[in-house]
Amino acid sequence: MSKLFTPIQIGPHAIAHRVVLAPLTRMRAEAGAIPGKLMAEYYAQRTSPGALLIGEATIAAANGNGYLGAPGLYDDSQIAGWRLVTDAVHAKGGKIFLQLYHAGRQSNAEVQPAGSQPVGPSAIPHGGVAYTESGWVPNTPNRALEIDEIQALVESFRQAALRGVQAGFDGVELHAANGYLFDQFLQDGSNKRTDLYGGPFENRARFLLDATRAVISVWGSHKVAVRLGPSGSWGDMSDSDPEGLFTYVAAELDKLDLAYLHLIEPRIAGNIEDDARNQQPVAAKLLRQVFKGPIIAAGGFHGDSAEAIIADGDADLVAFGRHFIANPDLPERLRQGLPLNPYDRDTFFGGTAAGYTDYPFHGQLLAA
Repeated sequence: MSKLFTPIQIGPHAIAHRVVLAPLTRMRAEAGAIPGKLMAEYYAQRTSPGALLIGEATIAAANGNGYLGAPGLYDDSQIAGWRLVTDAVHAKGGKIFLQLYHAGRQSNAEVQPAGSQPVGPSAIPHGGVAYTESGWVPNTPNRALEIDEIQALVESFRQAALRGVQAGFDGVELHAANGYLFDQFLQDGSNKRTDLYGGPFENRARFLLDATRAVISVWGSHKVAVRLGPSGSWGDMSDSDPEGLFTYVAAELDKLDLAYLHLIEPRIAGNIEDDARNQQPVAAKLLRQVFKGPIIAAGGFHGDSAEAIIADGDADLVAFGRHFIANPDLPERLRQGLPLNPYDRDTFFGGTAAGYTDYPFHGQLLAA
């Protein structure tokens, strides 16, 4: 029997299979960073009974956005929109975790409150892009956060987690990958601080661990998770000792008894597979040695490779992105070995229902 389609317990939740909807930034929120009916339809389409879905990167603080059209939970006005989404998922028997993020330096003044300067751990030159009314534009040079601002951001994540309870989510994942703010603090290519938040691993991990504990204070540890991108380079990221850093972070997270650890394999840069990098799933294999709870692996998987990493014991679930975009019934297609719809990269970010909720289910293809 396929291990990909065996049940698993994630915290208090009984999950029917191991095919997870990855958190995918699609930028279809309405004005005010509020989810609408279109987003609810998208998530409902990708829900099967007992499935686990992870919501897209959701802004945790007013200055945390890097993409026009991204949803938020930094304001009470955004709760009802997310409730549309969670109700739609629950109506089809699924579970959905909220993913909270802060873009940090991966932003542009056009999507900042009152056109303010983006923030990060250190004010150093970097590449990367943001999405604004002008389209994809270079990031605006950031300023370094003050210590009291970092502590205030921890509280912002706690408040966003509280709103997640009101919005009906089943758990919370903190996004500490892809060159966003937590990742910027973790990796020394972006963190040049000399205070309590810079230098040794312990200091660079402090912001993430403090925020994780703050969210746990709301949800309890078994409903909280973290996403890491070991050796991730997206957003001009780098570290002098990535294996040591991420092994340390995973070991510290293991002490918190989390619902799961979500790992992006380094063969993926942003949303594109990087052929120049190690094409084997190395992150989960490394961190399985120190993290004893459930692990979700993500990044370039297909049915056979997902089956293999679970059979090898390096991961317990696999998150799918591009194939889940194009195949709302992906779990059933993988279960039956059915052909997959091709995805249209041009409609990944922003826009309308085109390339979002109009991909056909396999049964619709047969009826056509």
